[in-house]
Amino acid sequence: MTERQRAAEETGAEAEGGGPAEREEVSEHTVEAVVRAQLAKALGGKRGMVEAAVPTIGFTVSYLVTQNLQLALGLGIGAALVLAAVRLAQRSSVQFVFNSLFGIAIAAVFALRSGDAEDFALPGIIYNAVYAAVLTLSILVRWPAIGLLIGAVTGDPTGWRANPAVVRLSSRLTWLLVLPCVVRVAVQLPLWAAEKYDIASTFAFLGVAKIAMGWPLQVAALAAMVWILARGKTPMTDDTGLTGPSDEEPDTDRRTPPAP
Repeated sequence: MTERQRAAEETGAEAEGGGPAEREEVSEHTVEAVVRAQLAKALGGKRGMVEAAVPTIGFTVSYLVTQNLQLALGLGIGAALVLAAVRLAQRSSVQFVFNSLFGIAIAAVFALRSGDAEDFALPGIIYNAVYAAVLTLSILVRWPAIGLLIGAVTGDPTGWRANPAVVRLSSRLTWLLVLPCVVRVAVQLPLWAAEKYDIASTFAFLGVAKIAMGWPLQVAALAAMVWILARGKTPMTDDTGLTGPSDEEPDTDRRTPPAP
């Protein structure tokens, strides 16, 4: 919380003319703070990433060794349950284990329904295709997903759209969320199809691709977002008259223009 926000809460001061207290201006500083916070929240550290990968590794290796779909799924789900039990015993968050357990449970439904082990990857392929399409649409209609995230965090759902530079920056950052989804579909869909239709034996490659393109690819995308923000922020000087972040103290009288 900024000094300005604290002051507004403590004093209940209103803007000139008797209007409501002014909001914090949305700038690259806001975008960077939101992205960094979401990066830390999403990753869950090394342990969270390992917990996300272990059930898939257990399933893939088990099926390659035994060629028994039910046993492999049981071992994958069992691994997730063991990790969850350890978390509960340590009284720590089971969020990342739950995410992994939910994912492999959905994969198990698809695989058991068809009887084909390669269908464990199908839910992820569908999810990534839909997710990429939705994110791309949000960019094309100039409501990029990162901007919506900024609005949710700042408490002003539309205020960020008053600044074209923030809209452009949010669009670029949202493209970095689209890219991993597109890469996953482009690699995993042909591998799934080749195994599904007996074109080639690609199950092992599909399992490796699913693991390698999970958290590692997501971490790379989020790290690229942080790098872009740190490398050079988008100039905030444009027709709106807004100025970008600098080493000087911000002008406390400057207000965010109303949303269009």
